Amino acid sequence: MSLKNKKIGFAITGSFCNFHNVFPEIEKLAKEGCDIYPIISESVDIYDTRFGSAKEWKDKFKKITNKDIIKNIVESEPIGPKLDLDLLIVAPCSGNTIAKLANGITDGAVTMAVKAHIRNNKPVVLSIATNDGLGASLKNIGLLMNAKNIYFVPFNQDAPFKKPKSLVSHFDKIKPTIEEALNGNQIQPIL
Repeated sequence: MSLKNKKIGFAITGSFCNFHNVFPEIEKLAKEGCDIYPIISESVDIYDTRFGSAKEWKDKFKKITNKDIIKNIVESEPIGPKLDLDLLIVAPCSGNTIAKLANGITDGAVTMAVKAHIRNNKPVVLSIATNDGLGASLKNIGLLMNAKNIYFVPFNQDAPFKKPKSLVSHFDKIKPTIEEALNGNQIQPIL
């Protein structure tokens, strides 16, 4: 399936160590001709980490998408009623964001974007990256797996002996997951 001209909201949350895996996937989607709308969480907007500065990541995101970044509730609320995206993806989707989505908490740009988009009855793809995926986040992942219009990028334990509860998506499966979600299907296998 071609994704050319598909309007895709791409939201990034604070799993900073995974940005180097996510940004090449954003670039692939852009090269395919997707119309990408960049969205970031507050932590991505303000924190400099050992994985790069907030400014570097924002500049890169803006350059790839050629659009201003949506970074607060006011800017993300119109996503549902006005922007009418074909799909919204959150990658990486941190445990914090998973918890908020599973429990209906709308307190930032990413959670508002998901809420605004989902009211259009269109797919949301989550690409999880959390150190507590098999711990505190597991119940929230389970709740979201049973939610209408929520799809997951396949994932697994990334370091079972050093971080036995950590789960990370196969970011290279973002495109096929999007393709399946646009057809109303969860890509398989998910684990």
